[in-house]
Amino acid sequence: MAAVARSLGSCIFCKIIKGEIPSFKLIETDLSYSFLDIGPLSKGHALIIPKDHAAKLHELPDEYLADVMPIAKKIANAQGLENYNILQNNGRIAHQVVDHVHFHVIPKPDASDDEGLVIGWPAKSDVVDEVKKYHQELLGKL
Repeated sequence: MAAVARSLGSCIFCKIIKGEIPSFKLIETDLSYSFLDIGPLSKGHALIIPKDHAAKLHELPDEYLADVMPIAKKIANAQGLENYNILQNNGRIAHQVVDHVHFHVIPKPDASDDEGLVIGWPAKSDVVDEVKKYHQELLGKL
């Protein structure tokens, strides 16, 4: 293993990267490690974890992020997926369970909601003025 990780901790994902916990490894690079989820939402559900112990996306150096999406694409292509989700959560109230940045590749094998990720989308309406105001505020910070 050619790990060039900045830092690894003692969380379950760091232990998987270090080989202390076995996994069904798929692709490993200098910056990332991917494997099949043992509690899958559907057949082929995979995880991609950066080899840096950052809890949230905004704490992770960009080079790790640049490594993840090509791996997700390879996993989706290898499975011949037409429908799938790429999921990444930050913080408990956003449904993050392990405090280590990770990405899910979740196949959606059929048109039903029986397998794969199920998402609600409680969109707000009549908020165009609010969005316009926030747009200006956010542009000033970018």
